[in-house]
Amino acid sequence: MIIANPTSFIIEWMRYTTLLVDLDGTVYDERTGLWEQIGMRMNAYIQQMLQLSLEDTIKLRRRYYESYGTTLRGLQIHHDVDADAYLAYVHDIPLANYLQPDPALRALLDSLPQKKYIFTNADRAHAIRTMDVLDIRDCFDGIIDVCALKYHCKPEPEAYQIALSLCGNQDPTRSIVIDDSEQNLSAAHECGFTTVWVGRNSLHTTAHLQIESLIDLPRVLPELWTAI
Repeated sequence: MIIANPTSFIIEWMRYTTLLVDLDGTVYDERTGLWEQIGMRMNAYIQQMLQLSLEDTIKLRRRYYESYGTTLRGLQIHHDVDADAYLAYVHDIPLANYLQPDPALRALLDSLPQKKYIFTNADRAHAIRTMDVLDIRDCFDGIIDVCALKYHCKPEPEAYQIALSLCGNQDPTRSIVIDDSEQNLSAAHECGFTTVWVGRNSLHTTAHLQIESLIDLPRVLPELWTAI
C-alpha cells in the first residue's frame, strides 16, 4: 500500500501512545486448537463443581459469556467460585503442543514504538506461559490481567478504565485496543478507543480496522486515518 503523505501518516500514528493487545486468539492464531482445549477444561471444571450435564454446562457458559463477558465472572457472581483455582485448572495445558515461537510476530512487536500491554481476561500466569512459548514476553511493557482488573473483565467499562490507569494513560483516544472479540471491541469503541479486530471471514461492524492476523497490522495502518 502506497502512503500518499508519509509525514502525515507518521505524525498521526505517533499520537497513539499505547497498544492494549488481547492474548488468546489475538497474539496467536485461533485455529491452533488451544482455545478449544481451554474450553474443554472449563466444561470439566463446571461439570464437576455444579454436577451438570455437558449440554447444560455449555448452555451455562454461553449465558454467562453473553451476560458478563467471561464464564468466570458469571461463576463468581452466581456460584462464589474460587477464581484462582478455576484459572489454574482451565489453563493447565501443555502450551508447547499448540504454540511455537513466531519470528515474524516478534519482529512486528519490536517495530512498534508505542507502549504495549497484554490486556486479557485470563490470569497473569497463563499470559506469561503463553508469551514465553511464543518468545514475545520482553516485547511488552506489562500484563493487565483479570486479577489486576479486580476481576472486572472485558467488556465491562470498568475493565477499560482500570487498564488506562494501569498503563498511565487516561486518554482512550491515544490508545488502540486489539482483540478478537466483537463484544470487547464494541465496548472499547464506546469508551473512546480506536479498535482493531483480529478475525477471519466476516466483517466486524464497529471496529475501525479488521485484520486476519496481528502481523497484518502494518499493512492496514494507513487506512486508520479514514476509518476514525
